[in-house]
Amino acid sequence: MSAEIVKINSNNPEPALISYVAQRIQSGHVMGLPTDTFYGLAADPYNLRAVELIYHVKSRSKHKPLSLLVESVDQAEELADVNSSDLFDILARKYWPGPLTIIVKAAGRVPLKVTANTGNVALRVPSASIPLAVIRAAGVPITATSANVSGASECTTAEGVRQQLGNLIPLIVDGGPSPREVPSTIVDLSGDHWRVLREGTIPTQELTQLLGE
Repeated sequence: MSAEIVKINSNNPEPALISYVAQRIQSGHVMGLPTDTFYGLAADPYNLRAVELIYHVKSRSKHKPLSLLVESVDQAEELADVNSSDLFDILARKYWPGPLTIIVKAAGRVPLKVTANTGNVALRVPSASIPLAVIRAAGVPITATSANVSGASECTTAEGVRQQLGNLIPLIVDGGPSPREVPSTIVDLSGDHWRVLREGTIPTQELTQLLGE
């Protein structure tokens, strides 16, 4: 059975459609959702069956943790053990909302399955109205791993998601083409020293100027 396509205005998301999508998230479904980078697979990270479905849909290794989208720095701090991290506060308040994913030690409320038993969680506040509206309506952060089969190209349109995963997920939100075709930069703060795991939209040189060597 092919996925239902729900078209939502990316600038002014229709409340009734956002509510519908949020209810599906709350019911444990996995869906394709636009972000400010590529389309992602959105689900409730506290629903372990939904988390398991993401790994199945993507054919993703269980050793790879899932990143999460949150609506604010405050919500991120509820999921992260960052009480003593000045770097987290500096990065989050400068680049969020935006294309920076920050890996930190996870708070106890984050399921181990989401962290792939690493104890770390990757967080981001997207600069995109649809996922932010869904997070607020659902009342939970949402997963944000890219909506594609592992090893295949990331999707910048709902049609791309449908072609790769349309028979494996029940719903795809069509918010138009992705505004960027470069992924978020990933910074790891879980160790003794910050490091860039993936250079994306934000260059490493800029981060070095901000944080120091």
